[in-house]
Amino acid sequence: MSATSATTTGTASPLPDRQPPPSAAQQSASPSHLRRIAVVVVLAPVLAALALWAFAWPAARTAPHDLPLGVAGPATATAQVQKQLEAHEGAFEIHRYADEAAARDAIENRTVYGAVVVTERGPELLTASAASPLVAQSLQQAVARQSGGAPLKTVDVVPASADDPRGAVLTSSVLPMTLAGIAAGAVVTLLGLRGRRAVAALIGAAAVVGLVAALVAGTWLGAFTGSWWSEAAVLAASTLAVSAAVAGLAALLGTPGIGLGAFVMMLLGNPFSGASSAPEMLPAPVGTIGQWLPPGAGASLLRSVSFFDGAAASGPALTLTWWSALGLGAVLLGSALKRRKESAPATTEREPALAG
Repeated sequence: MSATSATTTGTASPLPDRQPPPSAAQQSASPSHLRRIAVVVVLAPVLAALALWAFAWPAARTAPHDLPLGVAGPATATAQVQKQLEAHEGAFEIHRYADEAAARDAIENRTVYGAVVVTERGPELLTASAASPLVAQSLQQAVARQSGGAPLKTVDVVPASADDPRGAVLTSSVLPMTLAGIAAGAVVTLLGLRGRRAVAALIGAAAVVGLVAALVAGTWLGAFTGSWWSEAAVLAASTLAVSAAVAGLAALLGTPGIGLGAFVMMLLGNPFSGASSAPEMLPAPVGTIGQWLPPGAGASLLRSVSFFDGAAASGPALTLTWWSALGLGAVLLGSALKRRKESAPATTEREPALAG
């Protein structure tokens, strides 16, 4: 009996190890991970589509849209030229001037991007490559086609910098200023700076960014021709408007405010700025929206200060000012609200003690 038992025991196969049943946390982790994966899979193409729409669509639709253009000379002589320009429906906003001197003043004051002057020798085109090299080139091509291929005299009334004739440096400066502003606003938030400390950090960072950018773009690359200090101030103001907006949204909304501010400034402000062409070269209402945002206003203000002695600077300067003021005000307000919220529990705990 014992031998049989021993044999049976010796030949019996060992039972497989059983895994412990998954805990409730493990059971709920799998659906949670699936939801997160689904969010990433859906969010990535949505962001890609938004970025393509924001950057590619305006670029693909670049063309004159009510572009301010002057026509100078006697009314009888300019009637035919004006009629030909107005045949491009919606392309140009025609301004009439008595003579070439008046047209030049309008270009220097940034009222128009160029002007066609009718003379006894034929039409003459006045442009301002400092306002937009792309617009100046487009006007030259359009007027040349209307003149039937005849030689067209073109005068660049306000030229771009000789070291940057295509305006590439100014155009490229929009993105770095936007990125610097987003980074400054995010860092101030993540470091936990509040109230006046946060305001001081934002203003100080913007000032340093403006000085560095003016040294690189203005002094080293020679892209600007105006007052160095004025250009540094504009670059600093552009950075502050972005950083204050990002930090202000974060102060009111928490960390998601950083993402919202970055989305507005990067995916709307940067491609809608019109820095590479002109606001009037973008499809409506993209050009107008871009001038309401810091990147577009900063680019327009930089052109005015650097090349046009501050002409037409009040509008973009006001835009940067109220973005900065609202953003810094939101930083102070968010700090005050957080202090009040933190002090409320302490006050509530003291009240029962006093009552006892």
